[in-house]
Amino acid sequence: MLAKFLFPENIARTDGIGPGVDLAGDRGKLLVVTLGIDQVLEQEALTISIWGSPDASNWGVGPLISFPSKYYCGMYSQLLNLAEHPDVRYLRIEWKMRRWNKREITPLFGFSVFAEGSGARVRSATAISAAAVA
Repeated sequence: MLAKFLFPENIARTDGIGPGVDLAGDRGKLLVVTLGIDQVLEQEALTISIWGSPDASNWGVGPLISFPSKYYCGMYSQLLNLAEHPDVRYLRIEWKMRRWNKREITPLFGFSVFAEGSGARVRSATAISAAAVA
């Protein structure tokens, strides 16, 4: 699996829901889901959840995984085992933002979320090393 953006780099100021992304041949696999945050204002939090659907219309009653609230720029990854959810063909993200001070500033987060097969980075690094030796 090549990395698939569940939500491409974007700046958000309110809670939202991303588009449904077709997993195609990656159904039932172990995925690494990575949240990248590159912009944030002080005293605010971002919470991301990943939802699954067999048909891109019924998203269930709860997320497949959720990232704990994040407050800082960085890269954060979690495993998503789709073998436990063989009917899931589509993924989408939901995000919630909050501020915890009294100032009237709209939250702002610049972030992206992508998924890739577990071990993809290791295989890529091994292929690069092998090519360098040859």
